Amino acid sequence: MSDLRIQALLFAGALSIAACSRPNLGPIKGGSSDDPSARVPGAIVVDFKDGTTKAEFDAWEKDWGIDLEFNSIEGPEDGVTIAVGIQDVEAVLAKIRAHPAVEAAEPLEIFQATFVPNDPDFGKQWNLQQIRMPQAWESSRGKGAIVAVLDTGIAFEDYQGFRQVPDLKGVRFVKGYNFVADDEHPVDDHGHGTHVAGTIAQATNNREGVAGIAFEAALMPIKVLDRSGMGVSSDIADAIRFAADHGANVINMSLGGGGYSRVIEKAVAYARKTGVTVVCAAGNTGLGQVAYPAAYPGAVAVSAVGPNGRRAPYSSFGRQLDIAAPGGDKRQGPEGGVLQNTIDRQNPARSVYESFQGTSMATAHVSGVAALLYAKGARAPEQVEKALFDGASIVDGKEWSEEYGHGLLNAEKSLQLVGRQNAPVDWWPFGISAALLAGVMLTLRSRQRPGYLNLLLSPAFFIPLVLATVGVFFARWAFGGATGLAGTVVDFVSLPIPDWQRIVFGRGRLASPLFYSALIPLAGSAFAIAIRGARQLVAGLAMGFAGFLLYAAWSRAPGLAFLPFHFLALPWLVVNAVICLFIARALLKKEIGR
Repeated sequence: MSDLRIQALLFAGALSIAACSRPNLGPIKGGSSDDPSARVPGAIVVDFKDGTTKAEFDAWEKDWGIDLEFNSIEGPEDGVTIAVGIQDVEAVLAKIRAHPAVEAAEPLEIFQATFVPNDPDFGKQWNLQQIRMPQAWESSRGKGAIVAVLDTGIAFEDYQGFRQVPDLKGVRFVKGYNFVADDEHPVDDHGHGTHVAGTIAQATNNREGVAGIAFEAALMPIKVLDRSGMGVSSDIADAIRFAADHGANVINMSLGGGGYSRVIEKAVAYARKTGVTVVCAAGNTGLGQVAYPAAYPGAVAVSAVGPNGRRAPYSSFGRQLDIAAPGGDKRQGPEGGVLQNTIDRQNPARSVYESFQGTSMATAHVSGVAALLYAKGARAPEQVEKALFDGASIVDGKEWSEEYGHGLLNAEKSLQLVGRQNAPVDWWPFGISAALLAGVMLTLRSRQRPGYLNLLLSPAFFIPLVLATVGVFFARWAFGGATGLAGTVVDFVSLPIPDWQRIVFGRGRLASPLFYSALIPLAGSAFAIAIRGARQLVAGLAMGFAGFLLYAAWSRAPGLAFLPFHFLALPWLVVNAVICLFIARALLKKEIGR
């Protein structure tokens, strides 16, 4: 390697180290940047036409006053060269760009694989590395999202004897409330809430302490627990509704221990129907029973893992569990907990950095990533949950288990998935159904084939086809606040019929093979054979199921309950789709033949 190449790399290496202190350095798109510190000082890259020889550009560089060398062994083929030690980069580039043999000439830019914050103790945050936060920060940092933290309060302001902790300075806060004291100062007199809030959105890249997940999001401090960490169901229910009504996208409840409360369950359902993702701690009993409020329908229940990625011994688990996240395990060493800035419980005016462990800490990780997803473009809890669950890293080869739910939180993968969900609805199942319909009609004899359009526009055929493929997806947007029977109806019709299993059997389970099968169309066909008016209806239903099942098989075959092995899910879906096609064809043929 030439001395010039070594010199350029030394420049780049030195500046790359410094670049770790700035956000979003790379890649710098377009080959230039308004931030000159994102470039190697005095260095340029010149791309000549392929095949340009060194002798040729040696002659030209004398007029330019620089010394060019091939960038690498590819240089003689691709014509890429570099030069360093240039005093006036822009003036030299202006001369070079005018030459007919030059395809491109620009400053030498620094690219960085991932954003690495300059918080001095970031290296101790194994938990953020475990969920791939450095990679995830390249996609989202939470800007525009609001996370309500229902806890012991947050040390977010200087008020009476309370002080804001240093590592929350610069974090955006929106108006919250203190339901314990019934005032507008939800300050923390315990430490738990501030620690949780720090994991969600600690000030980051501020050369102070540690980092937070969604550090450009806003926090809504809501105090529902007193200085002993205790609270009552009435305050929690009111706080959930307060957060939902005041713009929260995510509600974090790192609390539990109480029994079933119909009041809180209704509040969780209300928040979800208004578009809020509710994230709750599974509990710290170590037993196979998810605690309330995590066990309520509509809440995302989170268990905890330690640095080794295995369930922490204190973490509750069970059939209502949705996902696992870093909660810490101090048995694995003094740094096995989750480190954040909080208050000294004995003196709320004093700031400390402490490692906590618990499903409370795990819940904060999921809430932080949920905020990133909303900032990335997710519009509803269903989208957020799908991205969280589908993006989770599978543990022990299981699509779902009572210890880890859908797997271990993976922020990078979940953000990649939500980018594909920004369209209001995924029309693939409907499109597949339409293609299948064309295929079915073509297999009928010509005298049996009516106009495709006439059949498709027939309400008896079209409506069940849509209900089975995409559902009335806009119903939740239009009637999201509906409660009681009306709310239940909205829940059902907004989902494709096969996904009604989420409501019937509850989320957090594997997909039910009773719904992800030909069973419903098959049962309907028993009536349609005898009842002429039901033939088109069941045919449309069967066609819709075929499209949905084939799409499920093509995109990502879900784990199915009751099946002894996961690999059986794919053939199950395909075989049942074929049965649905057979049902549709048979009913259409019978209807046409009359």
